[in-house]
Amino acid sequence: MNREEFGNVMTVRTKPAALVVAKSNGHQDVGGQSKMEPHVGLEFDSAEEAQEFYSAYATQVGFKIRIGQLYRSRVDGSVISRRFVCSKEGFQTNSRTGCPAFIRVQKVDSGKWVLANIKKEHNHDFEASGELCPPRIQRKTFPTPRSSAGGASRTGIRSHEDDGESGVVDMKRHKKEEMDGIVGPIGFRIRIGQLFRSKHDGSITSRRFVCSKEGHQHPSRVGCGAYMRIQRQESGRWVVDRLQKEHNHEFETPTDPSRTVTVASKGYREEGSSVLENLDLVETNGGLSLVKRVRESNISSDWYNLLLDYFQTRQAEDTGFFYAVEMRESKGMNMFWADARSRFSCAQFGDAIVFDTTYRRCSYLMPFASFVGVNHHRQPVLLGCALVADESQESFTWIFQAWLKAMSGHRPVSIIADQDWAIQHSIAQVFPGTHHRFSAWQILAKEQENVGALLAMDAEFKYEYETCIFQSQTASEFESAWNMLMNKYNLRENPWFKEMYRMRKSWVPLHIKGTFFAGIPVDGSLKSYFSPILTAQTPLKEFIVRYDKAVEQRREEERKEDFNSFNLQPVLHTKDPIEEQCRRLYTITMFKVFQKELLECYSYVGIKINVEGAISRYLVQKCGNGDERNTVAFNASKLNISCSCKMFEFEGVLCRHALKVFQIMNIRELPSRYILHRWTKNAKYGILRDTDSGGGAQDFKALMLWSLREEARNYIEAGAASLERYKLAFEIMQEGRRTLCWQN
Repeated sequence: MNREEFGNVMTVRTKPAALVVAKSNGHQDVGGQSKMEPHVGLEFDSAEEAQEFYSAYATQVGFKIRIGQLYRSRVDGSVISRRFVCSKEGFQTNSRTGCPAFIRVQKVDSGKWVLANIKKEHNHDFEASGELCPPRIQRKTFPTPRSSAGGASRTGIRSHEDDGESGVVDMKRHKKEEMDGIVGPIGFRIRIGQLFRSKHDGSITSRRFVCSKEGHQHPSRVGCGAYMRIQRQESGRWVVDRLQKEHNHEFETPTDPSRTVTVASKGYREEGSSVLENLDLVETNGGLSLVKRVRESNISSDWYNLLLDYFQTRQAEDTGFFYAVEMRESKGMNMFWADARSRFSCAQFGDAIVFDTTYRRCSYLMPFASFVGVNHHRQPVLLGCALVADESQESFTWIFQAWLKAMSGHRPVSIIADQDWAIQHSIAQVFPGTHHRFSAWQILAKEQENVGALLAMDAEFKYEYETCIFQSQTASEFESAWNMLMNKYNLRENPWFKEMYRMRKSWVPLHIKGTFFAGIPVDGSLKSYFSPILTAQTPLKEFIVRYDKAVEQRREEERKEDFNSFNLQPVLHTKDPIEEQCRRLYTITMFKVFQKELLECYSYVGIKINVEGAISRYLVQKCGNGDERNTVAFNASKLNISCSCKMFEFEGVLCRHALKVFQIMNIRELPSRYILHRWTKNAKYGILRDTDSGGGAQDFKALMLWSLREEARNYIEAGAASLERYKLAFEIMQEGRRTLCWQN
């Protein structure tokens, strides 16, 4: 069914097609009629079939249904999830009781629609099933205001002739007619298009309303360019500041307005007059979605029951296991959890984290998010997990606060997360001072959406754009190149470019490289921690098993690398004492990163260009390549060094340019501050040797407890392997305890 049919009224058959699905699952009573009992996992060929099934089920039980919220793909705009609710959901009319009953169906990769969430409990009495006629289901559409042509006095939109250069929208008068949903005298329908928010307070400053045939996400759309944009003035009134009247398609046959209102508006007068008041357009994943202002959870009650049982079991086994559940009006919302190993890992590797919300890229059965860091082998390390009830700022703020509490207030230096307005504001609120970098996949997707055609058609623009973004070495270089692009290609008023320039410190490599991100590439991302074992499509009954399997697999990989680093010796390629020093300290993975830089520095030359007191500056460039050059500042008295390439700041490993200057100055051993403890073999324990690295006495004690528990767990496993080992392990423990008792 296309969008144009949403406003139509449909009479559901008494035996809808979806009953075939129910019968195939064995739900049949003695009279031969289907009991139509909905359950998670039930499949349908389409969302409409699921709607008919739920409607027929409602008729049998004794209630009516309405269409609830829908969710769209951030990739192509197609509908990927729908909710169908009890007609008494909400409180917009006196007949409603805030009933929580609903079902949510999700489109999966096969094209089928699967029942993903269900709430069967109602808070009102049922009608006798015989009193319910076959239900007439109102299929909602976005409100379609009457055209301004010939109807300005009724819609509250004054024409240009009346008001001069721009029209003024009287919103109070407009709301009386906004839900009529009719095709006006001209003969086209509209949709809500893009909105713009204030960069100061996040309030909406501008909205676009477009022809329903705008875009190409659906076969019925033809890329129509007609639209109207309104802008909020300081007075609070809204002014029509842009208007494109030309369409590229035939108009629909005009209908009798009075008859149309009777059909489409009758149901809305009861339940729809406040639809838009209860929805807000918010930016999600770089796109726009309608979100209910009254928060509802996308997590079914089955997930809460399953995970709470799991949490309680884990907490009995692991005293350091932390979990939290947000409750709102006695209903579960967001969930967060982290075991002792994750909490301990955060002490070593929580400086640069990724808030992974991969589930948002596709259809999902569970809104599963994870906090992931980078360990001393450059492997992903788990720092906590969450189920996201909704994509509001309140949800993300609660999740970040729960993570912060679990990690004893340890705030990260940097975080990689999506660009959404809600996530940006939540990070700024909970992690002030933390550098928020946007997810690379999202930047690429929005770049393709907004300038993909220009990049594909104009090779010169592509070259200049990529040079500006990736080759700028200083802020002045970037500003100059960006301004040239905006002027040359007339992009200065382009809203996407304006917004991306405002947020340049969150995605332009020049501004990212000065912050520690554990070497996660600026044009890439960290390897997924759970994929392919656990994905957003993992069904409820398999979640716990797959989750535990994925975690154990990753931790086993870390144990193997720990063993290799302590028992294997990488080959040295030079006689430089610095190479031997780093082989002794770094893990194998990090030593190879350092070794590559050391070997490369032999093909570079350094020239002293100026001296200011104790600081000497060198121009370091590759032999035979004058284009690659960097400036290194060296303080001989304090042995401080910094390079314009910012590799040490970004990755925590000295670059080839700095190593070249150390060679010139005959430095035979690296100062300890240039070998980060997080990259060494003893990273898991090194941080505990420095009491200043902890937050407070209580935090430091927690770190010691987690460290000892982790080591004790390994000790117990080894000691319980046989009776002989047990006796030896027990004797060692007793001797160790006696030794500790003698310590002050």
